[in-house]
Amino acid sequence: MKENRDKVIIRTSIIGILANVFLAVFKAVVGVMSNSIAIVMDAVNNISDAASSVITIVGTKLAGKQADKKHPFGYGRIEYLSAMVISLLVLYAGVTAFVESVKKIIHPDTPDYSVIALIIVAVAVIVKIVLGRYVKSVGKKVNSDSLINSGEDATLDSIISVSTLFAAVTFMISGLSLEAYLGAVIAVIIIKSGFEMLGDTLSKILGERADAKLAGDIKETITASPEIKGAYDLILHNYGPDSFNGSVHIEVPDIMSADELDRLIRKVTLDVYNKHNVILTGVSVYSFNTKDTEASAIRERISQIVSKNPYVLEMHGFYADKKSKTIRFDVVISFDAKDRALVYREIKEMVKNEYPDYTLQITFDTDFSEENKEYNKAERKEKI
Repeated sequence: MKENRDKVIIRTSIIGILANVFLAVFKAVVGVMSNSIAIVMDAVNNISDAASSVITIVGTKLAGKQADKKHPFGYGRIEYLSAMVISLLVLYAGVTAFVESVKKIIHPDTPDYSVIALIIVAVAVIVKIVLGRYVKSVGKKVNSDSLINSGEDATLDSIISVSTLFAAVTFMISGLSLEAYLGAVIAVIIIKSGFEMLGDTLSKILGERADAKLAGDIKETITASPEIKGAYDLILHNYGPDSFNGSVHIEVPDIMSADELDRLIRKVTLDVYNKHNVILTGVSVYSFNTKDTEASAIRERISQIVSKNPYVLEMHGFYADKKSKTIRFDVVISFDAKDRALVYREIKEMVKNEYPDYTLQITFDTDFSEENKEYNKAERKEKI
């Protein structure tokens, strides 16, 4: 599966290289012959696009290296670095185009367009539109940020070519030269796009919240086992596109033996890997009361107390031990709260007032895998 993905990315990148080199040669010739800075800069931009495709190929090859002693989780994150380099190239191209356009505004040259030149630019527009859509669609299909960025860059190039074509036609009809001004405007658009690409890539390198659908599917797979009452605290660590290691808590009856737990955890780990290609490196256990009927009443009362706070997303891992006089549970507090620690202290104080004879073991928990907006008030109460 990984090998097929890499082959698709490399094949698509090679197509991009060939198309961009072809366009660059023709545009450079036309630009020099017609004394058009816009067309020449367009040709240079095609060369940068070809370089982006080369970087994508190199990044994909390096990311495909097998895990080793120094990098036991593999090299998949190199793809994010290659996507970052491509976004920097887009930024550089935008800044360069802006500088050259400003120079031409200050010291304008008179272009000399021909019908053949315009036909070549028009063909380039069509090629770039088709290439951009193709590369971006493949990038989304195989989850490659490098290809997606390259596809967006190609789409921007088609806009540049359209503006160049418009400037040329305007000059031929009215004698008014607009290409330097259009070049400056388009350069600003390219710079903005480059910053957006860079921001998206840096966000992934820093570590983003796991996709809500993937997290939900994994939890559904885990709770398919009848012994498991719930799956919580799912944490997914991304080591490259579609490469995740993670951990989770499962809630099981307090009467299960170590042998039964061992077999259950191994089954859960295997099921998640086979269905979602996610390696669960840790499966921890919450136990729920089955031997003490009064524990259910305590849980119900505490859930009513906790749910009064609008910033509580979920309560789980509840266990009441009357013998040792302890109550333990986790409470998930929303990032929307201005002071999450204050919310935690308030909850702890309210529960303590209700059960002063018990020792409380309340864990301040964080929602790592689902968007807070997915929880409305009714859903939160149901989960609690």
